Amino acid sequence: MKVIRKQTNSKDCIVCGVNNKAGINASFYEMEDGTINALFSFGFIHQSYPERTHGGLISAVLDELIGRAIWINEPDQWGVTMKLTVEYHKPVPYGVPLKGMGKITKSTKLTFEGMGEIYDEEGHMLARGYATYFKLPLEKIATSAHAEEVNVMIPDDVKEIA
Repeated sequence: MKVIRKQTNSKDCIVCGVNNKAGINASFYEMEDGTINALFSFGFIHQSYPERTHGGLISAVLDELIGRAIWINEPDQWGVTMKLTVEYHKPVPYGVPLKGMGKITKSTKLTFEGMGEIYDEEGHMLARGYATYFKLPLEKIATSAHAEEVNVMIPDDVKEIA
């Protein structure tokens, strides 16, 4: 599937932050089918039980996938999570490449809803989440002093995601 556009990262976010040493450093791509895809891997630092990623970090990635999916059709829209429901289908390993997918299922003037999934390299769905967000402008979420930390473009040469 072809990549339409790479989304920006932030400096310090636990999911996409390029300067966060404990972060996941995920990259997000808008796809030709209207979904958002992410390429990432969890590290040893993200474990729960041995060989398993902590559920809270799985939830964080699903939240980010769904929250970013709104930018495909509403590129200037921001939101804060009101509700997040997560289904854990299989253990999510760390130290291996993973793929995430998110999409918007409903958008109104005040809120948006979506669904996200995490897959292993073989295409097995490991976790799924559903979320609702309240739409807010960025200046209501982060002060202007921190706005520059939110959008950092990281060059990338990914053209397709399998």
